[in-house]
Amino acid sequence: MLAIFYDFLQTGAFGHFTWGHLLMILVGCVFIWLAITKDYEPLLLVPIGFGILIGNIPYRFGMNIGVYEEGSVLSILYQGVKYGYYPPLIFLGIGAMTDFSSMLSNPRLILLGAAAQAGIFITFIGSIVLGFSVQHSAAIGIIGGADGPTAIFLSSILAPEYLGAIAIAAYSYMALVPVIQPPVIKLLTSSDERKIRMRPSKPVSKRTRMLFPVIAFLVTAFIAPGAITLLGMLFFGNLLKESGVTERLAKTARTAFIDIVTILLGLTVGISTDATRFLTPNSIKIFLLGAASFVVATAAGVLFAKLMNVFVKDKINPIIGAAGVSAVPDSARVCQMVGAREDPNNFLIMHAMAPNVAGVIGSAVAAGVLLAKLG
Repeated sequence: MLAIFYDFLQTGAFGHFTWGHLLMILVGCVFIWLAITKDYEPLLLVPIGFGILIGNIPYRFGMNIGVYEEGSVLSILYQGVKYGYYPPLIFLGIGAMTDFSSMLSNPRLILLGAAAQAGIFITFIGSIVLGFSVQHSAAIGIIGGADGPTAIFLSSILAPEYLGAIAIAAYSYMALVPVIQPPVIKLLTSSDERKIRMRPSKPVSKRTRMLFPVIAFLVTAFIAPGAITLLGMLFFGNLLKESGVTERLAKTARTAFIDIVTILLGLTVGISTDATRFLTPNSIKIFLLGAASFVVATAAGVLFAKLMNVFVKDKINPIIGAAGVSAVPDSARVCQMVGAREDPNNFLIMHAMAPNVAGVIGSAVAAGVLLAKLG
């Protein structure tokens, strides 16, 4: 009996368990804790965190249950990540829930969304310096856009071997926006700058809101045809919202549909983090580069806002430059929070939404440019 029991332990989870699996299980628990107690992107961190738990219960290979075993249920679900099916569907839902009015009423703030994409290209160069290939560096650099779906989409094509590490890094830093961005903002701005009050946004006509997704898609698609998949779904979702005749479709896209895809994407990304494949020196480099890219992107947006203030009479509160990363709407909320600490009656969130939604477009365009050149 003891021999049978010992053989059971050796061939089961206990026999294959390593310190790496324990470490990843702890990481999964931290993700869940952050989501529940700190409210850091719970819709993402809870599925990812629990997925990490599932992915780090070891088993004997050949049981046809794992995400890396062809034909298993988890492998089939993971194909949405592996082949980039889920990101465009996420973009459809984002488009259906996004109001571009703040950006359209003050078009100059689009420049802040563009400036924040500097994090992508600086990290791209840094990745090359650290020994990654050009294709891998492009996929790592996109973490700086703080756009998880775009990071997964580009990684699935240019760096499939690092897909799990890049996806986890991108979503981790998206969730940690309230932790990372405030210190960077305070370091680069003075108290007087953080108290700047901006003029209320002008109203945008319904016709303009309806025309925008069509015109914006045509313009960006010709500039970056590699981003057609993402941008097409983003602007299609927005047209469903703004047209006024497809509210049922828009409501489905921004509620049940995006929720289902988010569950599948988050859970399978987490499950893919098996310690034997995930815990490598290059994964650690990717996490460090991801943190650096996020800081650089935040700093670039803030500094560009300060630069714009040199040339304009109607001053911009440089805090909102941090919202140029495409972590919608969390980055805009952080800007509101930081501004309110200096002046409780200063409402920045609507102004911050302009570079925030511009950043979504900017990161997708950046991904399209990189894909066109390196894909």
